[in-house]
Amino acid sequence: MTESATFSKDLLEFLKQLKENNDRDWFNQQKPTFTKLQTAAKRNFNSVFESLKTHDDVDRLKIFRIYRDVRFSKNKAPYKTHFSGSFHRKKPENRGGYYLHIQPNDGTFIAVGFWDPSKEDLLRIRKEFEMDDLEIRLIIGNKKFYNIWGDFKGDELKTAPKGFDKEHNAIDLIRKKQFIFTKTYTDAEVLSPEFLDNVNAAFKAIRPYFDYMTEVLNTNVNGELLI
Repeated sequence: MTESATFSKDLLEFLKQLKENNDRDWFNQQKPTFTKLQTAAKRNFNSVFESLKTHDDVDRLKIFRIYRDVRFSKNKAPYKTHFSGSFHRKKPENRGGYYLHIQPNDGTFIAVGFWDPSKEDLLRIRKEFEMDDLEIRLIIGNKKFYNIWGDFKGDELKTAPKGFDKEHNAIDLIRKKQFIFTKTYTDAEVLSPEFLDNVNAAFKAIRPYFDYMTEVLNTNVNGELLI
């Protein structure tokens, strides 16, 4: 990536102002500015997408709209106060996904993993951890991996899921409902010329975890291939 491929201070400032003026009249007045900033932001998301293609089989980039769906929300603010996009790994050969979220006041983060596994996938993952949790612990406990991604994030049960022993030595993993890793960034880091390269390097470092989970989810408990 070139040094010019970075997010601008103007983008962060616009999002700050949008948070303070989250109404249609203000936004419509600022629409030309928004359009210009959105074009530049999309260019950077595409830059990350192209970098991902050099080390993973990603087949789609989805950049989320700035407009909020307020139909079923108590919060009727019409606009999001961040830019975000997801990077889709080619399924079913590959599992997991990448997400980039740009938000001012040190709210930027990237996330990877499994946000909403199906009932079948969740049971398969739990069964794998029940049978053998050594490999996953070696992957996520690796020093280089941990220094980038830290611990699992996401929702989990307070006790064991039905059919699992609450005293099992892998119950800390088994009771999870999501299998996500996140990494946060300050505004200064987002504005750095190295930001997009750092994001790509973090995404690249997650690959051992994705490879492991893909193998688990594409096989049955006997290790037989399902696809």
